[in-house]
Amino acid sequence: MKTTKEENKGKTVLITGASNGFGMEFAKLFAQDGYNLVLVARSTERLKNLGYDLQDEHQLEHVCIITSDLTRPEAPQEIYEELKSSGIQVDVLVNNAGAGLHGFFHETDLEREQAIIQLNINTPVALTKLFLQDMKQRNEGKILNLASVVSFMPSPLMAIYGATKAFMLSFSEALTNELQDTNITVTALCPGASNTMFFRRAGAAHTKAANGSLSEPADVARDGYNALMNGEMRVVSGLMNKVQTTASGVLPDSATAATMRHLMEEEESETTNYAE
Repeated sequence: MKTTKEENKGKTVLITGASNGFGMEFAKLFAQDGYNLVLVARSTERLKNLGYDLQDEHQLEHVCIITSDLTRPEAPQEIYEELKSSGIQVDVLVNNAGAGLHGFFHETDLEREQAIIQLNINTPVALTKLFLQDMKQRNEGKILNLASVVSFMPSPLMAIYGATKAFMLSFSEALTNELQDTNITVTALCPGASNTMFFRRAGAAHTKAANGSLSEPADVARDGYNALMNGEMRVVSGLMNKVQTTASGVLPDSATAATMRHLMEEEESETTNYAE
Protein backbone atom coordinates (compact mmCIF):
# COMPACT_ATOMS: atom_id res chain seq x y z
CA MET A 1 0.00 0.00 0.00
CA LYS A 2 1.45 3.34 -1.03
CA THR A 3 2.10 5.82 1.77
CA THR A 4 1.57 9.57 1.61
CA LYS A 5 4.35 12.11 1.46
CA GLU A 6 3.49 13.21 4.99
CA GLU A 7 3.75 9.63 6.27
CA ASN A 8 7.18 9.28 4.64
CA LYS A 9 8.54 12.44 6.24
CA GLY A 10 11.66 11.57 8.19
CA LYS A 11 12.14 8.21 6.44
CA THR A 12 15.33 7.53 4.50
CA VAL A 13 16.21 5.33 1.52
CA LEU A 14 19.72 4.17 0.65
CA ILE A 15 20.25 3.61 -3.10
CA THR A 16 23.44 2.11 -4.54
CA GLY A 17 24.46 2.88 -8.09
CA ALA A 18 22.43 6.06 -7.86
CA SER A 19 24.31 8.25 -10.34
CA ASN A 20 22.54 6.98 -13.49
CA GLY A 21 20.16 4.42 -14.96
CA PHE A 22 17.72 2.69 -12.64
CA GLY A 23 19.37 4.17 -9.56
CA MET A 24 18.78 7.73 -10.68
CA GLU A 25 15.16 6.95 -11.47
CA PHE A 26 14.68 5.32 -8.07
CA ALA A 27 16.03 8.46 -6.42
CA LYS A 28 13.48 10.58 -8.27
CA LEU A 29 10.60 8.32 -7.24
CA PHE A 30 11.54 8.19 -3.58
CA ALA A 31 12.19 11.94 -3.42
CA GLN A 32 8.82 12.62 -5.04
CA ASP A 33 7.19 10.66 -2.22
CA GLY A 34 9.08 12.53 0.49
CA TYR A 35 11.91 10.13 1.38
CA ASN A 36 15.26 11.54 2.43
CA LEU A 37 18.08 10.17 0.30
CA VAL A 38 21.37 8.39 0.84
CA LEU A 39 22.92 8.12 -2.62
CA VAL A 40 25.94 5.87 -3.18
CA ALA A 41 28.13 5.59 -6.29
CA ARG A 42 31.62 6.42 -7.51
CA SER A 43 30.67 9.67 -9.29
CA THR A 44 30.58 12.41 -6.65
CA GLU A 45 29.54 15.23 -8.97
CA ARG A 46 26.66 13.30 -10.55
CA LEU A 47 25.40 12.30 -7.11
CA LYS A 48 25.58 15.86 -5.81
CA ASN A 49 23.81 17.31 -8.84
CA LEU A 50 21.04 14.72 -8.61
CA GLY A 51 20.67 14.70 -4.85
CA TYR A 52 20.68 18.41 -4.21
CA ASP A 53 18.36 19.15 -7.14
CA LEU A 54 15.88 16.61 -5.73
CA GLN A 55 16.27 18.06 -2.25
CA ASP A 56 15.40 21.53 -3.48
CA GLU A 57 12.56 20.33 -5.70
CA HIS A 58 10.85 18.20 -3.06
CA GLN A 59 11.91 20.02 0.13
CA LEU A 60 13.64 16.99 1.60
CA GLU A 61 15.04 17.19 5.12
CA HIS A 62 18.40 15.74 4.16
CA VAL A 63 20.38 14.20 1.33
CA CYS A 64 23.55 12.25 2.09
CA ILE A 65 26.10 11.71 -0.68
CA ILE A 66 28.53 8.81 -0.24
CA THR A 67 31.26 8.29 -2.81
CA SER A 68 32.27 4.65 -2.70
CA ASP A 69 33.69 1.95 -4.94
CA LEU A 70 31.37 -0.95 -4.14
CA THR A 71 33.75 -3.50 -5.63
CA ARG A 72 35.85 -3.00 -2.47
CA PRO A 73 35.03 -5.60 0.24
CA GLU A 74 35.31 -2.91 2.93
CA ALA A 75 32.72 -0.62 1.35
CA PRO A 76 29.50 -1.96 2.97
CA GLN A 77 30.87 -1.73 6.51
CA GLU A 78 32.25 1.76 5.83
CA ILE A 79 28.87 2.95 4.53
CA TYR A 80 27.05 1.43 7.50
CA GLU A 81 29.41 3.00 10.04
CA GLU A 82 29.28 6.41 8.34
CA LEU A 83 25.48 6.47 8.53
CA LYS A 84 25.47 5.18 12.11
CA SER A 85 27.90 7.89 13.20
CA SER A 86 25.71 10.50 11.48
CA GLY A 87 22.57 9.21 13.20
CA ILE A 88 20.89 8.33 9.89
CA GLN A 89 18.42 5.43 10.02
CA VAL A 90 17.90 3.52 6.76
CA ASP A 91 14.23 2.58 6.35
CA VAL A 92 14.52 1.32 2.76
CA LEU A 93 17.54 -0.31 1.14
CA VAL A 94 17.80 -0.46 -2.66
CA ASN A 95 20.62 -2.74 -3.83
CA ASN A 96 20.76 -1.44 -7.37
CA ALA A 97 24.45 -1.28 -8.34
CA GLY A 98 25.63 -4.01 -10.67
CA ALA A 99 27.78 -4.78 -13.69
CA GLY A 100 28.44 -7.46 -16.31
CA LEU A 101 31.14 -8.53 -18.74
CA HIS A 102 30.53 -9.82 -22.24
CA GLY A 103 32.49 -12.69 -23.77
CA PHE A 104 33.33 -16.36 -23.55
CA PHE A 105 34.25 -17.24 -19.97
CA HIS A 106 37.56 -18.87 -20.96
CA GLU A 107 38.61 -15.60 -22.64
CA THR A 108 37.37 -12.95 -20.20
CA ASP A 109 39.39 -11.32 -17.43
CA LEU A 110 39.19 -13.15 -14.10
CA GLU A 111 40.09 -10.14 -11.97
CA ARG A 112 37.30 -8.08 -13.52
CA GLU A 113 34.83 -10.94 -13.04
CA GLN A 114 35.79 -11.27 -9.38
CA ALA A 115 35.08 -7.55 -8.98
CA ILE A 116 31.67 -8.11 -10.61
CA ILE A 117 30.92 -10.92 -8.16
CA GLN A 118 31.88 -8.59 -5.32
CA LEU A 119 29.65 -5.82 -6.67
CA ASN A 120 26.66 -7.96 -7.68
CA ILE A 121 26.62 -10.43 -4.77
CA ASN A 122 28.95 -9.74 -1.86
CA THR A 123 28.20 -6.05 -1.50
CA PRO A 124 24.38 -6.34 -1.54
CA VAL A 125 24.54 -9.34 0.80
CA ALA A 126 26.70 -7.40 3.26
CA LEU A 127 24.54 -4.26 3.07
CA THR A 128 21.41 -6.38 3.53
CA LYS A 129 22.93 -8.14 6.55
CA LEU A 130 23.93 -4.87 8.23
CA PHE A 131 20.73 -2.90 7.65
CA LEU A 132 18.34 -5.84 8.00
CA GLN A 133 19.58 -6.43 11.55
CA ASP A 134 18.53 -2.87 12.43
CA MET A 135 15.22 -3.27 10.60
CA LYS A 136 14.59 -6.47 12.54
CA GLN A 137 15.02 -4.65 15.84
CA ARG A 138 12.43 -2.07 14.73
CA ASN A 139 10.28 -4.71 12.98
CA GLU A 140 9.94 -2.42 10.00
CA GLY A 141 11.70 -1.90 6.70
CA LYS A 142 11.83 -2.57 2.98
CA ILE A 143 14.58 -4.01 0.75
CA LEU A 144 14.67 -3.97 -3.06
CA ASN A 145 17.23 -6.17 -4.82
CA LEU A 146 18.04 -5.92 -8.52
CA ALA A 147 17.77 -9.32 -10.13
CA SER A 148 17.09 -9.79 -13.87
CA VAL A 149 15.22 -11.85 -16.42
CA VAL A 150 18.48 -13.81 -16.72
CA SER A 151 17.93 -14.90 -13.11
CA PHE A 152 15.61 -17.51 -14.65
CA MET A 153 17.86 -18.92 -17.38
CA PRO A 154 21.49 -19.63 -18.32
CA SER A 155 23.21 -16.66 -19.96
CA PRO A 156 26.03 -17.67 -22.34
CA LEU A 157 28.50 -14.89 -23.19
CA MET A 158 27.47 -13.20 -19.93
CA ALA A 159 27.87 -16.24 -17.67
CA ILE A 160 29.08 -14.51 -14.50
CA TYR A 161 26.47 -11.76 -14.68
CA GLY A 162 23.64 -14.26 -15.19
CA ALA A 163 24.84 -16.41 -12.31
CA THR A 164 25.03 -13.42 -9.95
CA LYS A 165 21.48 -12.43 -10.82
CA ALA A 166 20.22 -15.97 -10.26
CA PHE A 167 21.80 -15.73 -6.81
CA MET A 168 20.07 -12.41 -6.06
CA LEU A 169 16.65 -13.77 -6.97
CA SER A 170 17.09 -16.90 -4.85
CA PHE A 171 18.53 -14.87 -1.97
CA SER A 172 15.66 -12.37 -2.04
CA GLU A 173 12.93 -15.02 -2.13
CA ALA A 174 14.54 -16.95 0.73
CA LEU A 175 14.61 -13.80 2.86
CA THR A 176 10.96 -13.16 2.06
CA ASN A 177 10.11 -16.51 3.63
CA GLU A 178 12.33 -15.91 6.65
CA LEU A 179 10.69 -12.53 7.27
CA GLN A 180 7.08 -13.55 6.60
CA ASP A 181 6.02 -12.95 10.21
CA THR A 182 7.54 -9.46 10.35
CA ASN A 183 6.76 -6.02 8.93
CA ILE A 184 9.85 -6.23 6.72
CA THR A 185 9.55 -7.02 3.01
CA VAL A 186 12.10 -8.02 0.37
CA THR A 187 11.36 -7.48 -3.32
CA ALA A 188 13.34 -8.73 -6.32
CA LEU A 189 13.08 -6.59 -9.46
CA CYS A 190 13.71 -8.50 -12.71
CA PRO A 191 14.17 -6.21 -15.71
CA GLY A 192 15.18 -7.24 -19.20
CA ALA A 193 17.45 -5.43 -21.63
CA SER A 194 17.16 -1.72 -20.85
CA ASN A 195 18.26 1.63 -22.23
CA THR A 196 21.06 2.22 -19.72
CA MET A 197 24.87 2.23 -19.86
CA PHE A 198 24.98 -1.46 -18.88
CA PHE A 199 25.73 -2.90 -22.32
CA ARG A 200 28.36 -0.29 -23.10
CA ARG A 201 30.19 -0.86 -19.83
CA ALA A 202 29.97 -4.64 -20.23
CA GLY A 203 31.53 -4.50 -23.70
CA ALA A 204 28.25 -5.68 -25.20
CA ALA A 205 27.08 -2.57 -27.03
CA HIS A 206 27.05 -4.30 -30.42
CA THR A 207 25.08 -7.37 -29.39
CA LYS A 208 21.61 -8.19 -30.67
CA ALA A 209 20.18 -7.64 -27.17
CA ALA A 210 21.63 -4.13 -26.96
CA ASN A 211 20.21 -3.20 -30.34
CA GLY A 212 16.79 -4.74 -29.89
CA SER A 213 13.75 -3.48 -28.04
CA LEU A 214 14.94 -1.85 -24.82
CA SER A 215 12.95 -0.90 -21.73
CA GLU A 216 13.20 2.65 -20.44
CA PRO A 217 14.86 2.99 -17.00
CA ALA A 218 12.03 5.15 -15.67
CA ASP A 219 9.46 2.45 -16.50
CA VAL A 220 11.54 -0.31 -14.91
CA ALA A 221 12.14 1.76 -11.78
CA ARG A 222 8.43 2.54 -11.50
CA ASP A 223 7.55 -1.17 -11.69
CA GLY A 224 10.10 -1.95 -9.00
CA TYR A 225 9.01 0.92 -6.80
CA ASN A 226 5.35 -0.02 -6.96
CA ALA A 227 6.12 -3.68 -6.20
CA LEU A 228 8.30 -2.64 -3.27
CA MET A 229 5.61 -0.41 -1.82
CA ASN A 230 3.04 -3.19 -2.23
CA GLY A 231 5.27 -5.69 -0.46
CA GLU A 232 5.52 -8.00 -3.48
CA MET A 233 8.19 -10.72 -3.46
CA ARG A 234 9.08 -10.42 -7.15
CA VAL A 235 8.26 -8.33 -10.19
CA VAL A 236 9.27 -8.90 -13.81
CA SER A 237 9.22 -5.57 -15.60
CA GLY A 238 7.75 -5.49 -19.10
CA LEU A 239 5.19 -7.67 -20.87
CA MET A 240 7.63 -9.47 -23.19
CA ASN A 241 9.98 -10.12 -20.28
CA LYS A 242 7.08 -11.70 -18.39
CA VAL A 243 6.44 -13.95 -21.40
CA GLN A 244 10.12 -14.84 -21.61
CA THR A 245 10.46 -15.75 -17.94
CA THR A 246 7.24 -17.78 -18.03
CA ALA A 247 8.52 -19.70 -21.06
CA SER A 248 11.82 -20.36 -19.27
CA GLY A 249 9.91 -22.40 -16.71
CA VAL A 250 8.55 -24.68 -19.43
CA LEU A 251 11.39 -24.96 -21.95
CA PRO A 252 14.54 -26.99 -21.25
CA ASP A 253 17.56 -25.00 -20.07
CA SER A 254 19.42 -25.93 -23.27
CA ALA A 255 16.76 -24.12 -25.31
CA THR A 256 16.74 -20.98 -23.17
CA ALA A 257 20.55 -20.95 -23.17
CA ALA A 258 20.55 -21.10 -26.97
CA THR A 259 18.13 -18.16 -27.11
CA MET A 260 20.23 -16.11 -24.72
CA ARG A 261 23.41 -16.88 -26.65
CA HIS A 262 21.77 -15.68 -29.84
CA LEU A 263 20.82 -12.40 -28.17
CA MET A 264 24.32 -11.88 -26.81
CA GLU A 265 26.06 -12.49 -30.12
CA GLU A 266 27.46 -9.54 -32.06
CA GLU A 267 25.13 -7.55 -34.29
CA GLU A 268 26.51 -6.67 -37.73
CA SER A 269 25.06 -3.16 -37.58
CA GLU A 270 27.20 -0.46 -36.01
CA THR A 271 24.19 1.43 -34.64
CA THR A 272 23.66 1.25 -30.92
CA ASN A 273 20.62 1.93 -28.84
CA TYR A 274 21.93 2.48 -25.34
CA ALA A 275 21.67 5.61 -23.25
CA GLU A 276 24.66 7.87 -22.71
